[in-house]
Amino acid sequence: MSDAAKQRIQALGNQLTPTPSSSSSPSTFEGIPPITKVAGPSAGPRVAGKVVIITGANSILGIGRASAHQFAENGARALYICDYDDAHLATHKRELEALYPGVDVHVWKFDAADEGAVKSVVGDALKTYGRLDVFFANAGVAGPHTVFTEIGKEDFLKVFETNVASVFLAAKYAAPAMQKTSPSKLTPSGSIIGTASVAGLRSNAGSTPYSASKAAVVSLAQTLAYQLAGTGVRVNALCPGIIETGMTAPAYEMARARGTEKKIGQLNPLKRGGRADEIARVALFLGSDEASYVNGQAWAVDGGLSAGHPYVQGKLS
Repeated sequence: MSDAAKQRIQALGNQLTPTPSSSSSPSTFEGIPPITKVAGPSAGPRVAGKVVIITGANSILGIGRASAHQFAENGARALYICDYDDAHLATHKRELEALYPGVDVHVWKFDAADEGAVKSVVGDALKTYGRLDVFFANAGVAGPHTVFTEIGKEDFLKVFETNVASVFLAAKYAAPAMQKTSPSKLTPSGSIIGTASVAGLRSNAGSTPYSASKAAVVSLAQTLAYQLAGTGVRVNALCPGIIETGMTAPAYEMARARGTEKKIGQLNPLKRGGRADEIARVALFLGSDEASYVNGQAWAVDGGLSAGHPYVQGKLS
């Protein structure tokens, strides 16, 4: 190789390799630069110091409650747990404060599709902590379980109001708030997560209004991610499969009564339903700096259901 070619390769390498910071120790290892890391230790608190808002947090079995525990366990500075139904919110608050005494837990009762209420909770986070880092727009309803020809327009739109408008409003007020800086937050950044569903990715996983609304959440994540280009704010859709939550509890109870619980989730490769904690851990990742390059995505957590076409084993021929 000629000297000129070697010099060109060296110059290209210098452009691609980030310059080690002066605080790196050691600055090099056997002549190679250290890895440039974008987040804290993966074995340490993953959302240390962050302020988090979660809607749809009331259900005892729900993804919202499980996510609140994950964010609290991983060093969140403050949690706002919100729901229209507040039957269990106070209990959740006491439990979180007992387990994670360093976390401020705030209970807010409101409809996630109420624009004034969403604006208020975001404003309170900014006023109290000078920052907002994560908004997990998790509130949702199943809607009517019947053929689409028997669903009225009003009932159809009610599903969209809760499942879609709530995510839109979360983004509308959270995105500007996340771009504000303070002594504890020097760089604009944030993560908006909307709960969609595998039903928003594939057919036959939910009713018509539910599936259409969850597909809309996926579209919102994609569209908003581009409209927030360059702001440091990320938007993603979380797409669970069949999970035992308050929403699906009747189906699980019926299956247990019939002795057919093991059939739940049999169309996915893992051959089982999921748990709220399994979704919560992905929400934690998406809300953390570890997901700093994950944006505009529909993140399926469905046991593999959306990876292929369902089939019955042994019936391929």
